[in-house]
Amino acid sequence: MKKSELVFSIIQVFVDLLMILLAATLAYWLRSESQVQELIKKEGLYNLSTEQFMQIVYIIAPLILVVYAFEGLYNIRATRKFFKEGYSVFKATTVVLVLIMIGFFLQREWFSSRFIIVAAWMLIISLVMSGRLLLQLIQRALLVFKGIGHHRVLIIGLGEKVKNVKETIIRRPRLGYRVVGFIDHINILKIKEIRKNFGIDEVIVHESSVPDDLLLKLYDYCEINNITYKLIPSLRQAKQFKVNIFNGEPIIEINHTPLDGWGKIAKRIFDIIGSSVLILFTSPIMLIVIILIKSEDPKGPIVFKNARVGADGKEIFVYKFRYFQWKWCTTKKNPNYENAIKYEQELIENSSERVGPIYKIVDDPRRTQIGKFLEKFSIDEFPQFFNVFKGDMSLVGPRPHQEREVNKYNEYHRRLLTITPGITGMAQISGRSDLDFEDEYKLDVYYIENWSLFLDIVILIKTPFSLLKSRRNN
Repeated sequence: MKKSELVFSIIQVFVDLLMILLAATLAYWLRSESQVQELIKKEGLYNLSTEQFMQIVYIIAPLILVVYAFEGLYNIRATRKFFKEGYSVFKATTVVLVLIMIGFFLQREWFSSRFIIVAAWMLIISLVMSGRLLLQLIQRALLVFKGIGHHRVLIIGLGEKVKNVKETIIRRPRLGYRVVGFIDHINILKIKEIRKNFGIDEVIVHESSVPDDLLLKLYDYCEINNITYKLIPSLRQAKQFKVNIFNGEPIIEINHTPLDGWGKIAKRIFDIIGSSVLILFTSPIMLIVIILIKSEDPKGPIVFKNARVGADGKEIFVYKFRYFQWKWCTTKKNPNYENAIKYEQELIENSSERVGPIYKIVDDPRRTQIGKFLEKFSIDEFPQFFNVFKGDMSLVGPRPHQEREVNKYNEYHRRLLTITPGITGMAQISGRSDLDFEDEYKLDVYYIENWSLFLDIVILIKTPFSLLKSRRNN
C-alpha cells in the first residue's frame, strides 16, 4: 500500500464515522416528525432520550467500521470501482443491521423503533457512499493531474500480450500506472538499476516467455523489496493469488503476505495489548530473576542489549536477561571484550551444531548456573516484551539474527527481513533451536505467507508447551 493510499485510507475511516453518526442523527430526527408519526402510527414503545440514543450509536458505529475493515473497504486505491465498493458497503451495513435487529428482538427493552433502525440503515448506505464518492473523486484528481498515487510498473516479457499491456497503460493514465521500464527478459542487475533511478511498485511479467529459474529469482527479489508481483499467466498456478482483468486479459497478482495495510495495523494493536498483559503477568518472575542474576554475578548488567537485524534490515537492540558470565559477554562495554570475541569464535568452530549461517553452541560453558535455567525455559527472553511494546519486535514472527549471521544469508533468505521479527514463531513451536536454518526459514516463510491473528494466537498458546521439550544444546 502506497503512502498516499494509506493516508486516504485513514481519512476514509473518519469520513465513514462522520457519515454514520450523521445518518443516525437524521434517523432519530425523522422519527420525531409529525408526518412520520402519522405514517407509522407511533409503532412500538419509544422512550429513549437523545443522550440515551447516542450512547447506543457510539457503541454500534465502531462495530460498523470493524465490519467495513474486514470487508476490505479500507484498502483504498484511486482506481477502485465505485459500484463494487457500493455493493461491499451495502453488504457490510446489512450484516450489522441484522445483528442489531437480533439483539433488539431478544432485548426489546433496549430499543423498539423499527423505523429508526431501517431509516438509519438506508441513510448510512447513502451517506457513506456519498462520502466515499467525494473522497474518491479527490483521490482520482490527484492521480490524474498531480501523479499522486501512481503505481510505478516494470513490464517484463515478449509477445503481443505484453506490448498491449504497455500501450494500454501509456494510453490510459487513469488506470493508475506509470511504466518505468520495459525489458524483454529478466536481468536482476538491470531491474535494480531501474528501481534505483525510478522506483518500482509493481512488476508485470509474461511468464510463458521466461525460464523458471529466472522467475524464481525475480519473485524472491520482489518479495525482499516489497514489490507487487503480477503475472500474465500461461498455465501455471500460484498458491496465494487474486485474479484481475486488465484490458481483457487475466492478470494474477501473487500476494506477499496478509501483513500489509490493515493487517499490519491489526497485528500492532494485538502486540501492544498482548505485551502489556505479559509484562504485568511476568513482572514478579522478572523481579526474582533480577535478584538471582545480581547475586551470582554482580559485576555485569542484569539486562543485556543484543544488536540484531530487524525489519527492512534496520538495527534493533533485543533485550535479554544476562545468562553469561560477564567476562564472556560480547559487548564493547566488557573490559574483556577482545578475549570474549575470540573465545566465542572458538566455540562456534568447535561446538556449534546448526547447519547454515546461524550458530548454536551446545552446553555453552559461558553460562552462569542461573543462566542455564533461564535459557532452557526461555525466561531470559521475558524482557523482549518491552521490545514488542516499543514496536521493535512482535510477539510472533521470525527470530531476529545478528548482523554477522545475516551477512551469511543467501539472497532468498532475506525474505525473513520483510516483516517485524518476533519472540516466538513457527520454528519455536516446531523444534526450537534444534532445527537446521533452512527448515526454520521454510517455516517462517509459511508464516509470512499465511499470517492471521488466529495463527498468532495458536502459536502463542503452543509456545509454553514447546518450552518443556528438551533440546540438544542443554
